Amino acid sequence: MKTAVIVFPGSNCDRDLARALEQATGRPATMVWHKETALPGGLDLVALPGGFSFGDYLRCGAIAARSPIMRAVVEFARGGGHVLGICNGFQVLLETGLLPGALLRNAGLNFVCRDVHLNVETTDSPFTGAWHNGGVARIPVAHHDGNYLVDDSLLDRLHGEGRVAFTYCDAMGNVTDESNPNGSVSNIAGVLSANRRVLGMMPHPERLSDPALGGSDGAKLFESLAGALAPA
Repeated sequence: MKTAVIVFPGSNCDRDLARALEQATGRPATMVWHKETALPGGLDLVALPGGFSFGDYLRCGAIAARSPIMRAVVEFARGGGHVLGICNGFQVLLETGLLPGALLRNAGLNFVCRDVHLNVETTDSPFTGAWHNGGVARIPVAHHDGNYLVDDSLLDRLHGEGRVAFTYCDAMGNVTDESNPNGSVSNIAGVLSANRRVLGMMPHPERLSDPALGGSDGAKLFESLAGALAPA
């Protein structure tokens, strides 16, 4: 499985993400600077990391979405390629139009940095298959603009098509207002594209992907990808 991590000015989770991918796939990810105009050949996955690309000026992810490399990423996705966006990477994917919706300031207007619990809402995706029967994962969040919003019509469509990948919940899997760290509609923490090959999520699975980091729940996302995309 061949992967690439896009690096923008202000990215700060790119190395963590590359390490998690290498741990799952056994191959180092290629680091791609945002000024490049083409992706390496033969990629199975492009990953957009967390951070504060371009200082989060304008809207979070808005400038990064117009970087030269993003034209190639959009083309890759529209050609059926797999793309993962985490936190700021999720914001960039929304700005490109590869995923629907918007991310607003957190409901409490505070930066939230702590572990949260997620319900795995679907295992029918290359990003979540290793959870098998779903379940609850403990994964950290660290953001100021993670309040996911869509209108009622699109929300119904996301649920109806099984495109809500993760929701915020308590440790027992109960989806409650108290377990929602940012006010996201319907407690949504991650969504899939219509073809299920693009995932955007605010929590950081790469930050709890090894017992040495204090937990390994996040490793299942990378194991899912390795299992789904590895050559037969």
